[in-house]
Amino acid sequence: MSEDAPPYLIDGAGCPFCGLADGRIAWSSPLAIALWDAFPVSLGHALVIPRRHAASWSELGADEKAALTAGIDAVRALIDARYEPHAYNVGFNDGAAAGQTVMLFHVHVIPRYQGDVSDPRGGVRWLLPDKAAYWLSSEP
Repeated sequence: MSEDAPPYLIDGAGCPFCGLADGRIAWSSPLAIALWDAFPVSLGHALVIPRRHAASWSELGADEKAALTAGIDAVRALIDARYEPHAYNVGFNDGAAAGQTVMLFHVHVIPRYQGDVSDPRGGVRWLLPDKAAYWLSSEP
């Protein structure tokens, strides 16, 4: 871990996810927790977070990764029952260059609804707009 790591990765101080109101908790287990996102990009947007403070997927153990996967499945079931989305984007930003702004690993579970964007093709490829519309290119 680098010397400029946020304090919550060292001792938990100031963690943006610790101590949140129970009303934000969607699901929990001994190794992971799911929260309703405070700044949702769609109805039902949730975050699945390991209980141990770690910045990156690569810092997590196999048991923690399995718990995160279970959390994704559990929160999707809750979202399906409450909001009946048509699809999902599920993913994470791992590192500042990938867009991670909260340096505590978390997975976004983002429900998608028919018509929420005019053309959803390409999904996460739109992170790099010049590469997104791959179906229009004749090059592999």
